[in-house]
Amino acid sequence: MSVLSQVTADNRYAFDQACRVKAIELAASLGLDRRLSINFLPNAVYDPKACIRATLAAAERARFPLDLITFEITEDERITDTPHLLSIIKEYRRHGFKVALDDFGAGYAGLNVLAEMMVDVVKLDIALVRDIDHDQRRRTIALGMIKICQQLDVDVVAEGVERIEELKVLRDAGVRYMQGFLFSRPVVNSLVQDSDINFIP
Repeated sequence: MSVLSQVTADNRYAFDQACRVKAIELAASLGLDRRLSINFLPNAVYDPKACIRATLAAAERARFPLDLITFEITEDERITDTPHLLSIIKEYRRHGFKVALDDFGAGYAGLNVLAEMMVDVVKLDIALVRDIDHDQRRRTIALGMIKICQQLDVDVVAEGVERIEELKVLRDAGVRYMQGFLFSRPVVNSLVQDSDINFIP
């Protein structure tokens, strides 16, 4: 928050661009051969074609494949212009990027985003995942969202999986992709090796 609290309307675009470039350059330097997810601020993108140039240039310089990049729309920013966001998504998909809705169920967007926008991935917020094994209300809501995504052919990622019991409920519901402390702690400026990930059979 010490960094994010300094982001203003005046520097939002520059901050967004700098984060994208840094993420791509760092991923390439670490030899990442998996999907790279980059959060972006829809309200910072004034022109999708113009704003994507720095991303394309950074990927070309670093020789990082465009089809490994996913842009995540964060639900903690209110979407003020839906048609504008739709144009952003359309432009990103044209270049082979995937688009994800991050922290789904925790912010402003909600189900209307799934109805309006062609996202590839929905990331279930940790608040819905936590204690899903014994919290009936959370489980009912989360399983409903998972079923909706499956019917829309949208991949689901469960965020914040910390216990094996949570994993079992999600796996039984057909969730293939999960992230959380159960598997690995986050690291900075490095990659967690496959051998260090706690794969659960």
